[in-house]
Amino acid sequence: MISRARQGKGGDLETRYAAVFGDPIAHSLSPAMHNAAFRALGLPYAYLKFRVPLVELGAALKGIAAMGFEGVNLTIPLKEEGARLMDSLSPQAKKIGAVNTVVVRNGRLEGHNTDALGFLRSVSEEWKFRVRGARVAMLGTGGAARAICFALAGAGARHISLLGILPGQMKRLKRDLCDRSAVNVSADLLGRGFRFDRALEGVDLLVNATPVGMKGEASPVPASAMRSPLKVVDLVYNPAVTGLIAAARGRGLGAINGVGMLVHQGALAFELWTRRAAPVPVMRRALLAGLRGAKRPG
Repeated sequence: MISRARQGKGGDLETRYAAVFGDPIAHSLSPAMHNAAFRALGLPYAYLKFRVPLVELGAALKGIAAMGFEGVNLTIPLKEEGARLMDSLSPQAKKIGAVNTVVVRNGRLEGHNTDALGFLRSVSEEWKFRVRGARVAMLGTGGAARAICFALAGAGARHISLLGILPGQMKRLKRDLCDRSAVNVSADLLGRGFRFDRALEGVDLLVNATPVGMKGEASPVPASAMRSPLKVVDLVYNPAVTGLIAAARGRGLGAINGVGMLVHQGALAFELWTRRAAPVPVMRRALLAGLRGAKRPG
């Protein structure tokens, strides 16, 4: 029985809508994943995708509230601005300062962050990775990086090294991590001649939370700088094997893309919208099938 489905005229179940907003967005496989989950449970939902530039996010969010959407996911580059536009924030989203899942309730926008727990579930699933006491290097300082850094800090990471190209954004993230958690934090600006070999010395986990690799770029980290027992997570999932992943695997290191995190954060969002347990295996199969047939973003 679908307890929350609205009834249309004549007793038919009325379609309910969710979506993903981002810029770029053409590459997103979230619709395939979520729509497969809705079908599997017989839910009258449809999931769409929309290119929404950052400057139009406020208008787009007002639109979904007016049109009665169940909610949306936010991806690059909308997560931090999204947090500022919510009527309310979950404790996790407030702490992180970034929103990737919006729930519409009674015309009001609730901001949540499922990226954090989604990431932890993905690395635990893949490697049973022990976060407590780990040293982590984070490429990027945007919304996804914020979520993962706070997740790692909350799970007991020893040190997080922020590596990025936006000094203001990096400074804010470092300040927030120091103010809101007990993790040790360092920050370094990337540039010509940056010594990745030194930056990754003693690091247990390297995370790429930037779009680099989405268009087939070479690894942003020299292969020679990556040494065992380093584990590598590239949040890019299309293409499935990025330059960073190829470089890490070429060194014999464990390296995964963003599929696991995408599935788990999506499952958590699904549950917020539907109040039903997400069919995680169905979502994963749909995402992998979509990847096999997807064109690389250009």
